[in-house]
Amino acid sequence: MYQLIDGKAISQQIKDELKEKVEKRKAQGEEICMAVIQVGSDPASSVYVNNKKKACAYIGIQSLAYELPEETTEEELLGLIGELNAKEEVSGILVQLPLPGHINEEKILLAIDPAKDVDGFHPVNVGNLSIGRPGYVSCTPAGVIQLLKRSGIEIEGKECVVLGRSNIVGKPMAMLLLRENGTVTVCHSRTKNLKEITKRADILVVAIGKPKFVDAGYVKEGAVVIDVGIHRNENNKLCGDVDFEDVAPHTSAITPVPGGVGPMTIAMLMNNCVEGVK
Repeated sequence: MYQLIDGKAISQQIKDELKEKVEKRKAQGEEICMAVIQVGSDPASSVYVNNKKKACAYIGIQSLAYELPEETTEEELLGLIGELNAKEEVSGILVQLPLPGHINEEKILLAIDPAKDVDGFHPVNVGNLSIGRPGYVSCTPAGVIQLLKRSGIEIEGKECVVLGRSNIVGKPMAMLLLRENGTVTVCHSRTKNLKEITKRADILVVAIGKPKFVDAGYVKEGAVVIDVGIHRNENNKLCGDVDFEDVAPHTSAITPVPGGVGPMTIAMLMNNCVEGVK
């Protein structure tokens, strides 16, 4: 029987630990403040931003919300980021992606002070991760590591396969697994003999962006499977990159969608915000 890795419970555990830390810091007169910027009113972005605000309120972090109209110019957005970089009381800055087409995302992310980049997307933080220096780490991969560790799953010495090579999940995921002494292979759309490689994995992290792409044929018996994908199927139900019903019986542990990796992203964002103040 496989272990169902409960991201809701683990993320709650992390948020409760952070709440305690924030209360102690407040008692010493230290406030933590995160600025969240959303441009336009993309419904999915609005849901994420709301969830981030709720998490801030729960933990005791002050949040500044900037909800800007769709027609906000790149210059106006850069001006706001410049102001927030200069404000000492703002510990973290988050720009909700995607941005409207007329704004250059890379330019915006580069403008955030790396010391306030709680999303971990700035090249300085990505570089720090790759050479093993301290810095902010992209929230979803950091959440996956916590899911594994808090579920009692050993990473050291294990054969780890990451399916997907995006800058936000795949690449930092591979580096974090390496940092935990895993032996890491990264696969992608051009990988030959994909099933042969994924079937070697003791830990398989799937972030390929294709609904139910991974079936039992990709998975070694007894592997740990982490599903980072999130989609809506033909019945408007949430599903992941992994065909859960087909794969789960062959695993030793697996994350569900929803309720697996998803809740961890916000928990780790809060963690970045609190830990980054030190």
